[in-house]
Amino acid sequence: MARLSPAERSRLAPTKLTARKKTKSSRPQYLASSGLASLKVFFDRAFKAQSIHFYRLLGVTLFLAAFGVIMVLSASSIDSLVANRNSFAVAGKQFFFAAAGLAALSVVSLMSTEFIKSKTKLLFMVAMALQVAVLFIGKDINGNRNWIDVFGLFTIQPSEILKIAVILHISAYLSQQKDYLDDPKVWQKALVIAGAAMALVLFGRDLGTVIIMTIAFIGLLALAGMPNKLLRLVGLGLVVAVPIALMSSSSRIGRITAWLNPNGPDPLNYNWQAEHGMWALAAGRIFGSGLGESKMKWSWIPEVENDFIFAIIGEELGLVGALVVIALFVFLTFSLLRIMQRTDDPFKRNVVAAVMLWIVFQALVNIAVVLRLLPVLGVPLPLISAGGSSLVSALGAIGVVLAIERENHASPISSRRTVGNRR
Repeated sequence: MARLSPAERSRLAPTKLTARKKTKSSRPQYLASSGLASLKVFFDRAFKAQSIHFYRLLGVTLFLAAFGVIMVLSASSIDSLVANRNSFAVAGKQFFFAAAGLAALSVVSLMSTEFIKSKTKLLFMVAMALQVAVLFIGKDINGNRNWIDVFGLFTIQPSEILKIAVILHISAYLSQQKDYLDDPKVWQKALVIAGAAMALVLFGRDLGTVIIMTIAFIGLLALAGMPNKLLRLVGLGLVVAVPIALMSSSSRIGRITAWLNPNGPDPLNYNWQAEHGMWALAAGRIFGSGLGESKMKWSWIPEVENDFIFAIIGEELGLVGALVVIALFVFLTFSLLRIMQRTDDPFKRNVVAAVMLWIVFQALVNIAVVLRLLPVLGVPLPLISAGGSSLVSALGAIGVVLAIERENHASPISSRRTVGNRR
């Protein structure tokens, strides 16, 4: 091989150096493009080529979550400015939890239902342990002890995790016992599981969450085929237990009495929140005052970004906006119902039914409270109200339903079967 002269080596050296620089400078671009490509592959795998029912549920869920972030920003801006000197403090957390919830929805929707089913007992035990911890290290907010403070950064509400954990655990248990559903002991054990979870939440004095859990869990057992005789006994037990629970707190008695007598004396202002919520709805009229233009959010309504966010929706977006939100929840119900009808597997069917009962009835209760059809119960509007635990849990639950519909689409059933006849 011929040797290069010194002059030729000097001419080639800059060329090599330039090539080396180009290689180094292109590395970050390569990593960025590689990361984007991996993200695209993930989203293609998670959301591409699915059924119309999958996209209906996903679409309405994404819209409600995005709408919720916008309304939390509007509703919380004033109180957040007063408390934190930052109008975006509460909305920023809501955006973070919405992103975390959507990530959870995406990951869970890719899991097989058999894998989810195998982990239900573990999830239930973890959720119960967290709920027990609330009784000892929990944080009191508005008279309820239902939160755990995480290093002063944010709080988690284990009862929200417990909702989906109990739904999955009872659904898995009943599917394993599908050949023994004539045995009352099977249903008694399911009632014990649900009752233990609700009792722990009730010890934290969060009656609103217990009411939603009762609707979801008893509805799940009824749709799963619980015998009518046992259902009547459960109903009788609730008739006795509900008044006791309602009268177990002086503040709760005060709220109920004020709700029953809205024009009576109210020295402790139990009607303040509900009354100003109605004023907000009335001020909105047909088309609303405009996004961000609410007057009642100027510290007139406590927990305005949470329990009473529907009042701000009515004030800023008017009757039209409020009806659109209700229509979205009706569409969500329809989407979940169609997915439930598309599966014959007991575990899948029970999970979808219970998630539907949970989210839909929680929305109904929240809206009924704002309309003063029910006393104030402290129940957030699912997917919209501020609250990280509530949002992430609801999105995770919908992720499970999407995983079920993914499998429905992959292996469509040849027949449609409704819930079996009860004895």
